[in-house]
This record gives sequence, structure tokens and C-alpha cells, in this order.
Amino acid sequence: MASLNVYSALVVLFLTCGAAMATKQNDQIIKDNNCETKMGFPCVLETFTSIFETGTISSKCCGELVGLGKVCHSALVKRTLENPLFKDLSPARIIAKSIQTWNNCLALIDSPSPSA
Repeated sequence: MASLNVYSALVVLFLTCGAAMATKQNDQIIKDNNCETKMGFPCVLETFTSIFETGTISSKCCGELVGLGKVCHSALVKRTLENPLFKDLSPARIIAKSIQTWNNCLALIDSPSPSA
């Protein structure tokens, strides 16, 4: 029985340290890349809504998202998921929506605009 308690304590310690390391890693990526300064607030809200709620993202905001870069985009989404306010959301669903939003924006920005 004592070994079960030790094992349980080690699992909790491992998970706690892993979560803390992930948070620190995302924070460091965000800091090193100046991620929080690369998008205007209206586009941050629009992107957030398209990923964490239900909404669409405009071409203008897609341009800002792609300009932000995939590394910053991923780190910001992961850090948001670490916030206790979002604990009831499905991380897998949010990550999938995040990837879908990124891919849609990348395709929109990379596609040639119709000539006039």
C-alpha cells in the first residue's frame, strides 16, 4: 500500500512539473518572439473568437495571424488553454480549430487574388 502512495505522489509531481515546464516554455517562446506585440487588438479578438468560440476570421486578420507566425500562434493558444478560465474546454478540439484556422488563413494569404 505504501508503494502505491509513493507512486501516486510521483505521478502528481511529474504532472505538476510537466505542466509548469510547459507553461514556462510557452511563456519563453512568447517573450523571445515578441508574440504579444505582432497583432492588433481587433484581430486578436477575431482570431480568439474563431478558435475558442464560433466565428470567422477576416482576410485582414488572417494576414496578421500569418505575420505573427506559427510558433507564436501555437504558443499563445497553448498558453490560453493553460488558463483556469478555459479548463472546461476540450484542448484537442481547440488545438484542431487552431490548426484549421491557421491552415485556412495560410491558404487565403498564399492564394493569388483575382485580377481586376
